[in-house]
Amino acid sequence: MRHRKDYRKLGRTTSHRLMMLRNMVTDLFRHERIETTLAKAKELRRFAERLITLGKRGDLQAKREVLKYVMDKSIMRKLFNEIAPRYKDRHGGYVRIYRTGFRKGDGALLSIVELIPKEEKVAHKSS
Repeated sequence: MRHRKDYRKLGRTTSHRLMMLRNMVTDLFRHERIETTLAKAKELRRFAERLITLGKRGDLQAKREVLKYVMDKSIMRKLFNEIAPRYKDRHGGYVRIYRTGFRKGDGALLSIVELIPKEEKVAHKSS
């Protein structure tokens, strides 16, 4: 049973996994679109959405929390000044994952992770 197993280990040690995810989330905010395996993409989405929510908060403590994960201060500024304001009216779901096929060498399922563009509107259900 996998009760209370909250995250994927991705076949790496804890320090390697955390550093890899920190690098990936920094690159995602830098380029706003990256290609990786599906398992890494699903873990990356957790980190990225949490950091964008902190960016929407915008206070000093949120900036300190973001700097624990983002590797570059200029990317942290981009998150707070450009990326987070883009989603001010959106309640989550800032990252999209596309499946793109299989990697030739080992058959791993590849995917593209991207930040959702600003102009997309959230469809609300009418009651």
